[in-house]
Amino acid sequence: MIRRRVIVHGEVQGVGFRYSARFEAARLGVAGWVRNRPDGTVEAEVEGDEASVTAMLEWLAGGPPGAVVRGTDVSEAEPVGEAGFRVTG
Repeated sequence: MIRRRVIVHGEVQGVGFRYSARFEAARLGVAGWVRNRPDGTVEAEVEGDEASVTAMLEWLAGGPPGAVVRGTDVSEAEPVGEAGFRVTG
């Protein structure tokens, strides 16, 4: 079990990014959350097995149609045993 914190930069707000991320997380079976930040980025924490988290990080690096991802900052976080994936803020 691993957990990663991600900041997604680019044109990522107002394009359905968070709700698409929730759908993708459910498809991949990862837990965590995603939210918009005041600076125009999207922040997420993703937890699960290494392969699923890696797949979710790859998805976040591209985003949904309509998003223009210019980069991601990924850092390690402590797993918390979270279940489900939610959209916050």
